[in-house]
Amino acid sequence: MVTEVLMPRQGQSVESCIIIEWKVDEGETVTQGQCICDIETDKASFEIEAPASGVMLGIFYPVDSDVEVLKVIAAIGEPGEDISALRPSDEASEARETPATNGEEAQSTGATPGTEAQPAPIPTSSKGASPRAKKLAASKNVDVLGIAGTGPKGRVIERDVAAVASETTASTVTSTGFPGNTKEIPVKGVRKLIAERMHASLQNTAQLTHNTSADARAVLSYRQKCKNAPEDSGVGGISINDIVLYATVKTLAEFPELNAHSLGDRIVQFENIHLGIAVDTPRGLIVPIIRFANLMSIKELSTEAKRLVANCLEGNIDPDDLLGGTFTVTNLGALGIESFTPVLNTPEVGILGICAIQPKAVMNDNGLAFIQHMGLSLTFDHCAVDGAPAARFLASLKEKLATFEDLYHA
Repeated sequence: MVTEVLMPRQGQSVESCIIIEWKVDEGETVTQGQCICDIETDKASFEIEAPASGVMLGIFYPVDSDVEVLKVIAAIGEPGEDISALRPSDEASEARETPATNGEEAQSTGATPGTEAQPAPIPTSSKGASPRAKKLAASKNVDVLGIAGTGPKGRVIERDVAAVASETTASTVTSTGFPGNTKEIPVKGVRKLIAERMHASLQNTAQLTHNTSADARAVLSYRQKCKNAPEDSGVGGISINDIVLYATVKTLAEFPELNAHSLGDRIVQFENIHLGIAVDTPRGLIVPIIRFANLMSIKELSTEAKRLVANCLEGNIDPDDLLGGTFTVTNLGALGIESFTPVLNTPEVGILGICAIQPKAVMNDNGLAFIQHMGLSLTFDHCAVDGAPAARFLASLKEKLATFEDLYHA
């Protein structure tokens, strides 16, 4: 009995997943529960386990394919079982163009009647190419007559042309005359999605960044008190980042125009604050959401932030935890960045960058003093928010950070 392998649904919001790696090949024996495939959404990666034991009869989508959830991506069963009805329509349509109609034709390819033959590649000058292959070849400027086909009866199909076109592109890129060794890194998976979204964000919004700095002495003092507090107080893990997140939430409550989405013909302001926090992971940038951050104490906010960050770094973040943000904070301060230009996580209209803490020369009653300041970079969509309200937001945030111990009473 053939068992279908489905692209699983990873959260209610995920419509498709990208195949990153097949752990097995067609014809291999697999055991129920064995990892057979790695997939990823735009932010998180997952493993697909074999739903049954048997032989991998067919793999229907190659690596890098973006496949809709609940589609059949492979089939497991006993050797010789027919899986033609399970193949996706784009591949099946090519297979149907030159079907084996009887057992005699199957025997001519070395297969047993009723099974799928695996013919050796035959030059297409004698067997031709499918319409889809010809169309792709024309768009890629590839000569189908020089391609060995792997389709039914040796016919060239779309995947054969795609493979040759990919090899041609790689050869062109690597033969540019640069001295020394080179390394090619395909833009795919999460990296490709991040690139597309960042480009779309910059292309579709009028982004402007205000840079300033806030007196960080109160923040550093409060952080030290948390570290020195009794263990049972539960505040020892509160970080400088948590303090800034808490102050940001309090400031957003005063400026609803920045806790909003810009949707072209309308702007939607939110009563509650669902705070995105940018996380640097080996797979790329991930932005989980602290939901209802405005209803949390600083300890609750710190705990939730750490949970989300840990899940992102471990690669098991729930896809639903990555949707629904109303404002984002990204922190590059630990890397020594003094100021930068964060890119909006559209349709959000604001994103705050936290920068390094460093001494800043300040004039006071006693003359010149060097006081620790934290850099702040606010990017906003000028289509939705004017420069003055954005500046007032920063001014209020600076005040809260400079007097943080007055803001928060544990």
